[in-house]
Amino acid sequence: MTNNSTRRRFLKTAGVAGVAALAGCGGGDGGDGGDGEMTEGDGEMTEGEMTEGEMTEGETETRLSWHAGGTGGTYFPLSNEFKTVVEDNTDFTLNVQSTGASVENVGNLASGDADFALIQNDIASFAKNGEGIDAFQDNAIENLRGVATLYPETITVVTLADTGITQLSDLEGATINTGDLGSGTQVNALQILESVGVSDYTEQNASFSQAADQLRNGDIDAAFVVGGWPVGAIEDLANTNDLVIVPISGDNREAAKEDASWFANDTIPAGTYTGVDEAVETIAVQAMIATNAEQPEGTVESVTAAIFDNVDDLSIKTDFISKDSAQDGMSIELHPGAAAYFDA
Repeated sequence: MTNNSTRRRFLKTAGVAGVAALAGCGGGDGGDGGDGEMTEGDGEMTEGEMTEGEMTEGETETRLSWHAGGTGGTYFPLSNEFKTVVEDNTDFTLNVQSTGASVENVGNLASGDADFALIQNDIASFAKNGEGIDAFQDNAIENLRGVATLYPETITVVTLADTGITQLSDLEGATINTGDLGSGTQVNALQILESVGVSDYTEQNASFSQAADQLRNGDIDAAFVVGGWPVGAIEDLANTNDLVIVPISGDNREAAKEDASWFANDTIPAGTYTGVDEAVETIAVQAMIATNAEQPEGTVESVTAAIFDNVDDLSIKTDFISKDSAQDGMSIELHPGAAAYFDA
């Protein structure tokens, strides 16, 4: 953990993790999306072996790697619903992996370890333009391509009633989980804390599910969660604890939006979580599907069509996911395969 006497360098930490991801250490097919370590023999082939994805003459590769996020967020269960509709409507098989989410996923797309991934639209813009955070500064990810935007990813600041935290200024001096190291959640959390003037706090980095356990155990005072509501880890926490959602509203909301143009107003409806009986104002970014330029046009068109022609078979974020809105907030160049589908 890091004690922050100042956060003028608020994106440095995210940059360190992002560099590792861009080097291809985010975990490839068959991995757990974790630290990217290789066991003995990884990457080596004995005579006659084929690496995954290598094709013999006459074969067509149908196995695709889809990188999601932590299991306690929205990316992972939604990605598994995409897996179902893609496999039911195409010849492709999707291998869905849990990862550290946006920044790590960009690195995995860049290296080819992932064929498709869910990322935030702000992180996509940073990566494609080589700016915004150290991971991408002057290191543009030229092969990153967009497929479709999906739904608002709500910034949720979670605490428990017994901490006494009710507004963002109360986070001064607190211990805060800002999300997995290098994730889009961490990037957004540090942006917001910087914007609202919270500069003295202890930072911890863990997944949504781990953050919920930390709150239960009193190991942290608050946590940032970025995902479409309701987030499973927060639902579980609310069922057993007196939960408080700290608003991002008024001057704090305006300051965050002024410093980061990709933030948009959002509201968590009353009753979304047990015990939270009033609507809570906050802000959001946009979730999106991304791929890389190396993916064949036909592959991307088939996967995109399978998802958006079968939205009725989904159960998560269906109020937002549609063909008509799938280019709202698209922040990077569209893959030709996706363009072929949406322009048809």
